[in-house]
Amino acid sequence: MKKQVVALVGVPTDIGAGHRGASMGPEALRVAQLGEKLRRRDMQVIDRGNLHGPMNPWQPPEDGYRHLPEVIAWNLAVHTAIHQELQAGRLPVMLGGDHSLAIGSISAVARYCHEQGRKLRVLWLDAHADFNTSQVTPSGNIHGMPVACLCGNGPRELVEIGDRVPAVTPDVFRQIGIRSVDEGEKRLVRQAKMDIYDMRHIDEVGMKRTMEEALDGLDENTHLHVSFDVDFLDPSIAPGVGTTVRGGPTYRESQLCMEMIADTGRLASLDIVELNPAYDKRNRTARLAVELVESLFGKSTLMREPD
Repeated sequence: MKKQVVALVGVPTDIGAGHRGASMGPEALRVAQLGEKLRRRDMQVIDRGNLHGPMNPWQPPEDGYRHLPEVIAWNLAVHTAIHQELQAGRLPVMLGGDHSLAIGSISAVARYCHEQGRKLRVLWLDAHADFNTSQVTPSGNIHGMPVACLCGNGPRELVEIGDRVPAVTPDVFRQIGIRSVDEGEKRLVRQAKMDIYDMRHIDEVGMKRTMEEALDGLDENTHLHVSFDVDFLDPSIAPGVGTTVRGGPTYRESQLCMEMIADTGRLASLDIVELNPAYDKRNRTARLAVELVESLFGKSTLMREPD
């Protein structure tokens, strides 16, 4: 049987974030031995190194956006790199970097799905809905806007990355772990009928049923993309992020989430974003992220035979 080929693509920038430090995320994941751990899962791993783009000028917002030209440049580079890996039959893993980079990665995945005649499902694991616009954003930070941009609500240069506008529609998303949504953003999320499994939902029905609902309807013609923002996790177990929000999934809930995704056998592309070593303790959050990604690729904490 042919080995799955995984391509690691580092994107060392915090251009869309409100705190410095996510630019160090790719190296922290490498220090935590992401590539080596996936090779032990019997996968072939190619590390493409890091993409290059403009430096972070650390300027205030203009017309509701911080660093828009630089965010555009980075996302164009991401789009090209991820699309190339998909076309070559590899499973791309984007090592962020902040979550604004998902505009580039998911538009590339959507383009590939369009070319292949496949359906797309995106699991957005995050404390935040990331559906802000320039009109409602409290900060202008574009890492709070990628889902809106992908759905066609954002600056033209970001909305038009890819082969279609919008790149995706809200129905492809399943947002899991949400617990921080800005006031103006709430109205936009409701209008879009975004499928959100917030922490109250997880509290009420449990992670197992939440994931069953989020994964319902996957078939062999579905490309499953996971966009894993490390602030999805409760900060008590994952302090190394710039935007911590209390009350996130526990270690076991997070493991179950990843294991149930792995059980589908449909994972086809992945983002790991918002890891910020500047806020971490001895690379603890990076090590946990790598452990969870191992589970996403089939490592079970229980002694189970695969179905």
